[in-house]
Amino acid sequence: MEKRDLALIEEWKEKDPELRKLWQEHLEFEEQLEAFNKRVYLSASEELERKTIQKKKLKGRDQIERILIKLRQQKTGM
Repeated sequence: MEKRDLALIEEWKEKDPELRKLWQEHLEFEEQLEAFNKRVYLSASEELERKTIQKKKLKGRDQIERILIKLRQQKTGM
């Protein structure tokens, strides 16, 4: 994620409950994926769980991006 996006998230996460929730989920998904990625071998069920988490993280990232677009537009007065 770009620095300007991270700065915008930091600025607005306390003001926007949806952004705060999505950002917290994003961080949790990253942590879970990191744990899976550290393992040498994953069972079939673990691999499925890893892929599910990746999809959830991507979906949440898309939602965060939509919020950031709105916030950027507000800042520029569009």
